[in-house]
Amino acid sequence: MPTAWESSRGPSRRWRSGPWSLVLRGDELAQVAWNERTVLRGVRAVVRDRDWRTGEWTVGAVAESDDGIEVPVRSRSFGADLTGTIRVLARGDTLSVEFVAVSGGEFDTNRTGLVVLHPPRLAGADLVVTHPDGTRETTRFPLTISPHQPVSDIAALAWNDAGMRIRADLAGDVFEMEDQRNWTDASFKTYSRPLALPFPYRLAAGEQVRQSVTVRVTGRPSGTAGRVSDRIELTPGGRFPAIGVAASTAPDPEPRGLPRVGRSMLVELDLATPNWPAALVRAAERGLPLDVRVVLPTPPEPSLLRDLTERLRPLAVERVAVFDPASHVSEKDVVTALRDAMARAGVTHPVVGGSRSHFTELNRRLGQLPGDLAGVTVAMTPLFHELGTAQLVESVAMQRLVARQAVSYAGDVPVHIGPITLRPRFNDAAASAAAGPARSDLTEGYGAEFTGAVDPRQQAPELAAWTIAGAAALAVPGVAGLTYFEEWGPRGIRSASGAPYPVAAAITALARVDAATLLGGESPDGFVWAVGARQWDHDVVFMSNLDTSARTVAVALDRVVRRVVVPALSWQALRVTAPATPGRPTARD
Repeated sequence: MPTAWESSRGPSRRWRSGPWSLVLRGDELAQVAWNERTVLRGVRAVVRDRDWRTGEWTVGAVAESDDGIEVPVRSRSFGADLTGTIRVLARGDTLSVEFVAVSGGEFDTNRTGLVVLHPPRLAGADLVVTHPDGTRETTRFPLTISPHQPVSDIAALAWNDAGMRIRADLAGDVFEMEDQRNWTDASFKTYSRPLALPFPYRLAAGEQVRQSVTVRVTGRPSGTAGRVSDRIELTPGGRFPAIGVAASTAPDPEPRGLPRVGRSMLVELDLATPNWPAALVRAAERGLPLDVRVVLPTPPEPSLLRDLTERLRPLAVERVAVFDPASHVSEKDVVTALRDAMARAGVTHPVVGGSRSHFTELNRRLGQLPGDLAGVTVAMTPLFHELGTAQLVESVAMQRLVARQAVSYAGDVPVHIGPITLRPRFNDAAASAAAGPARSDLTEGYGAEFTGAVDPRQQAPELAAWTIAGAAALAVPGVAGLTYFEEWGPRGIRSASGAPYPVAAAITALARVDAATLLGGESPDGFVWAVGARQWDHDVVFMSNLDTSARTVAVALDRVVRRVVVPALSWQALRVTAPATPGRPTARD
């Protein structure tokens, strides 16, 4: 019987026709390749409701031929009644994908149609855009993560990649592109309908959606794939980030006898809900310094702020952040309101700020943050656009890009990344009001218990390896802290009864490293990762393998290479005792 990790991959099969090949993974056409070189990361049909929730397709019996595939699909998600077909046809140097669907009833949607995913290696590559009126524009795929749509008004795209000349013609609507690395997706996404048009829009009963993408490739891929290196060189620089966990949002009762994990506990308080004081009390009782994140109703209510600051006064608080409930970022007016209330109450905790949803919002609204914050915060959840395990694994390399760009924005102040969760804790794009607690106690839970989702991979052994890999990706100089998951409950590192999930061992091991020098390095392929911590008498190196087969990881440290066999989808820790060397901390550091 497949594990939760394997089940989430979904069934897949490889299809070939002449020089073309792809992997059919459920309803997705993934890894579209020409002469074994990936041309597109994927093509898929999506259906999204008025709150931007992604609907699921039920896939019927797939018909394959030498030059084509037909995939019947049907969606009943969120009130939709869509029946359609995804057709693939390969002829010589051209491959076309057509999506045709009919709505059985009225359905309000923000997007129903094809999306085309381009691989992230194209960052910085030249791009020629043909607009619907026939005019052409030369630009580039963005190198750094673009806050806004880098290309709009698209009828066709053309680019070069490793000796191949590629052109994609899009029909059935006007398309535009966004940089999905904002959400740690490993792609640039070309999609319809343009966001400048009103949404949601209504599909009438009997209305047909018909869109297509036709890809033509000339030339031949240059070079050979060759053997992927397993070598990771670690070098000292910066501090190893402090590891924390988030307070549980699950209902009482809290399990007894839980050991504390991490340097701090993050608790998010929505001051518009009646039980935020109870959530603060329960988090404080765990005895760890608090990382307090406040969602402040607007306009700010002085009585709420007085209540909050009085409750914070006696507590051990490492930092406080405050967010606007609509934009989900630390806008200047809410930060000013919090600071004024803290000053009146004589509370001097450091005030940090950023985004509570995704890096996207920090990237797009950076100018709305005050310039004198004591630190920058950003939350992270990889399973926003799609739920497959392949997406989860590919997100790790994108996490490093996000960490580096956040550090560049922060300047001289530290970056605190978290909560890091599998699924979103809330829908930041929802048009409808979310449900919330009605009681002042925690018998119903709060926060993500109402607005978030539970993922079966939370309990999977493989999540421990993913967490170690993510820590290696995010641990760049300037990142001061990483906060993972919740302390207990369905979104936690332990169950509601307190039994540890496998990920708890990984987080506990990372959290034991204290006041250490970071030993950082690059992954050779996005599957194997390593990160180390240098203390005065020894080094600890954490290695992770997200590949589906065992890998021998060669860790180069201080001119010594140590080779460790790491089984598939697992992690290991290596302790290295070493004599004093230049740059190594002493016992007094």
